[in-house]
Order: sequence, then C-alpha cells, then structure tokens
Amino acid sequence: MTSQKSFQRDVRARMARTGESYTAARAHLISDPADGAASGTGAATIRARVSDAKVTDATGRDYDAWFALLDAWGATSRTHTEIAAWLVEEQGVPDWWAQTVTVAYEQERGLRVPGQKKDGFASSASKTVNVPVERLFEAFADPDLRARWLPVEATERTAKPGRRFTADLPEGTRIAVTFQAKGDAKSSAGVEHTRVATAERAAEWKADWRTWLADLKKVLEA
Repeated sequence: MTSQKSFQRDVRARMARTGESYTAARAHLISDPADGAASGTGAATIRARVSDAKVTDATGRDYDAWFALLDAWGATSRTHTEIAAWLVEEQGVPDWWAQTVTVAYEQERGLRVPGQKKDGFASSASKTVNVPVERLFEAFADPDLRARWLPVEATERTAKPGRRFTADLPEGTRIAVTFQAKGDAKSSAGVEHTRVATAERAAEWKADWRTWLADLKKVLEA
C-alpha cells in the first residue's frame, strides 16, 4: 500500500503546516489530491498521481473497469459522498481507495477538474520574510499594518498568534494563512485562498497574492 503510506505522509505534512487535526487534513487532501506535501507542483489529476496498477492491486479493478461499473450504476447523477459510499458499502472498496476512485471518476467525467474542491477552487502562495514569526503574524492580524500591503478588505475569522490566521475576503472567498518560524529573525507565511468561483479566477488570485506577498516583504524588511 505504498500510495496509502505516501498519502498518510502528505496528511502529516499538512498537519505540520496548518495545525489541522488528522481528520481535517485528510479530508482536505481527499477533496484535492493534487495538494499533497509537495504542494506547488500545480494541479494534477488523481490518475496521474496514483497509477492503474496500484488501483488494481488495491481494489481488484483498474480505473476504466471502475468507471464502466460506475456509469452503469448511474454515478454521473450522484454526489461525491454517494459514489464513495457505494464503492465502500456495495463493492467492498477500502475507504481511502474509494475516495481515490471517486475523485478520478469525477475528473474523468468532467464532474470535477484538477484544483477543484467541494466548495469551489483554490489557489496558494507563500513567502519567506526576514522578520520573527510574531512580526509576520502581526502583518496579517493587525488591520492597520495589513492595510499597508493588502489592498482588499479582509475580515478576521480566527487567529492563533504565530501559527494560523483566517479571514473572509471579497467574492465570498476565504483565506487560511499558516506561519512557520525559520530562526529568530526569519519566518514564512503560506496563504491558501479558497471558495473561489472559477479556475480562471483562482489563477488571478494566485497572481495577486504573489504581488501582495512581495509587497508585504518590502514593508516588513524596510
């Protein structure tokens, strides 16, 4: 079960980055299998990440065989939860592999595209800054300091000093920022921007965040 072990490593890596519970981190990676520990390589289909041979070894069928079976069952008119549950309960597929096959099927049939999550699309960006992690956190959490580099309104939702900051942004979107100390005077911030309506808009937000984080670095290191 090499793929499952690799997935578990991805879950633990995300937990370390975000402070999420194992369950929350696992759920996130299942909804977007392209966002593993090696995040930043760009969205990829689940089929590109987990081979037919591995699926066959784990479930007894390759992707195409599962897709044909799901088509016959009428899976294109079912929800993600219904498909995964049917694979587990009626076909005896282990839970992790049921999620894998379900996401692959949704991508193959155009029900989900790479980078799409349950609540829309997402983009991410990160920046390392030569300031203590407490100061970097403050740049997000303090409204006055935040206004010096972030040109859009952000309404704070939660804040864990030096660890995590979440906020609502325009267009019904949301950000989750995680912080990591890299020494006494160096730290990094990773921004995940979720609930974006389209893949095109997610790409635009990503470009914006690259610009904004560069501005943040200039402000803090001035």
